[in-house]
Amino acid sequence: MNGPLDGVGIIEIAGIGPGPFCGMMLADHGADVIRIDKIGGALLPANDPLSRSKQSIALDLKKPDSVAIVREFASRADGLIEGFRPGVMERLGLGPDVLLKDNPKLVYGRMTGWGQSGTYAHAAGHDINYIALSGTLSTCGRAGEKPTPPVNYLGDFGGGGMMLAFGMVASLLAVRNGAPGQVIDCAMTDGSALLAAMTWGFYSAGAWKDRRGVNMLDTGAHFYDTYETSDGKWVSVGAIEPQFYALLREKASLAGDREFDAQYDQDRWPALKDRLASLFRTKTRDEWCALLEGSDACFAPVLSLEEAPRHPHNAGRNTFVSVGGAIQPAPAPRYSVTKTEAPRPPLAIGADTDRLLTILGKSAAEIADLRARGVVA
Repeated sequence: MNGPLDGVGIIEIAGIGPGPFCGMMLADHGADVIRIDKIGGALLPANDPLSRSKQSIALDLKKPDSVAIVREFASRADGLIEGFRPGVMERLGLGPDVLLKDNPKLVYGRMTGWGQSGTYAHAAGHDINYIALSGTLSTCGRAGEKPTPPVNYLGDFGGGGMMLAFGMVASLLAVRNGAPGQVIDCAMTDGSALLAAMTWGFYSAGAWKDRRGVNMLDTGAHFYDTYETSDGKWVSVGAIEPQFYALLREKASLAGDREFDAQYDQDRWPALKDRLASLFRTKTRDEWCALLEGSDACFAPVLSLEEAPRHPHNAGRNTFVSVGGAIQPAPAPRYSVTKTEAPRPPLAIGADTDRLLTILGKSAAEIADLRARGVVA
């Protein structure tokens, strides 16, 4: 794969969610990612985006010969990512102390929910738990309602996989500049807390109330929310700046309505929100789009997964691509000089086993012996 990470070799110990997402990010931007899959592991979903553009070798990591193969790959690689609980890789004989001794320049990325240390470090959990402990989940939801997890975007992917990808690239750059390899302790609690940095800044300044749905950016304000239209669809409004708010009022025939003059009077937000809700229910989504879309009123229709790839803006930018016949988000961001390739469909678990073992110098007879003994599949 071409891209700014062309020539970077990454070993990914197969897992779920944030680890594979990190591997996808690196592969999307040109890294050569080899996924170490488990023999007999769960089949990957057809055209799984998190598995695109990677190679796969299937090993039984309970066998010493399989561990030796991973060590051999890691000795040649620039980085490794894993997502087990603390101590699992050490028990397999693949901990950072071993692999960094083999390869002092290796960047060893560890993806967990709670981190490598702390009172929760060895407990099971999922995205909802990690963002709950960081305080971030408490900010998600409407006034008077329970906290609403935004799918698993904040913990697994934003605070987890993408944060690890950033850490990997930062550490790889440090190695290129002469630093030794190192271990990255990437915890989704830490990452999701960091994603809320601006909110913490507002809170420290007294500009954010520690309650859901009463602040400017959490659906408290009438000018920053979603509204239902007459056909049961939805639109979004985010007219924060006074000039954008004025344009929204003008286009929605509210310019002369004095009730909307005090934009930032929080006591009036609930009543003004009710007014806007009634107004948006007077037209269909398409009618509102015809009136507001593309203007500085900070407006966009709320599109479904089915609709989003077909929207002219997304289609024009190729925001979504077809990979193996399945629609997926395209790699992002884009570069002005570096050319990146379209993602390749994921291959079956172990599809590259023989070829990758050949790269390590294994003969056909040795590969057949490894397969016969259940070391590889």
